[in-house]
Amino acid sequence: MSQSEAFFLASIQQHAGILHKVARMYIDQPEDRQDLHQEIIIQLWKSYPGFKGESRFSTWMYRVAINTAITFLRKDQTYKKRMTYTGIPDGADEGPPSHKETQLNAFYKAAQELNQVEKAVIFYFMEGLSHKEIGQQLGISEGNARVRLARTKEKLQTIIKNQGYEF
Repeated sequence: MSQSEAFFLASIQQHAGILHKVARMYIDQPEDRQDLHQEIIIQLWKSYPGFKGESRFSTWMYRVAINTAITFLRKDQTYKKRMTYTGIPDGADEGPPSHKETQLNAFYKAAQELNQVEKAVIFYFMEGLSHKEIGQQLGISEGNARVRLARTKEKLQTIIKNQGYEF
């Protein structure tokens, strides 16, 4: 294994949470999430020769993962037609969900109703990116990123409230 391949694999393992979060943000069914997860890894590998190291690996990984998720959903237009959120967390056999798990499930269920850009904005926010960094990732201004984030947060709160959850 080359040094480049070893760095790639170690970086993928180090930032595996990114893959999980993107897949869960964009896809609700575990089987489909696994398909997206694999597609993201394939696209990361195909794109890796173009990674110049001008940004952090995780920043590059965010961009590839989100773009892959968007493309994945566009390719499978029938996915949205058959999509139904089960509300069952991964590892649901472990007993009743905790309050935190219930909140997380409500959030991801609500996120399914966001459009692709709103999902990206909220994902980047959850990952701790600044308004400027969110704008750079999405190719919009910092001010536009700030406005989109505020509107997306409000929309999520409304969706969650309409689903009968109060946090």
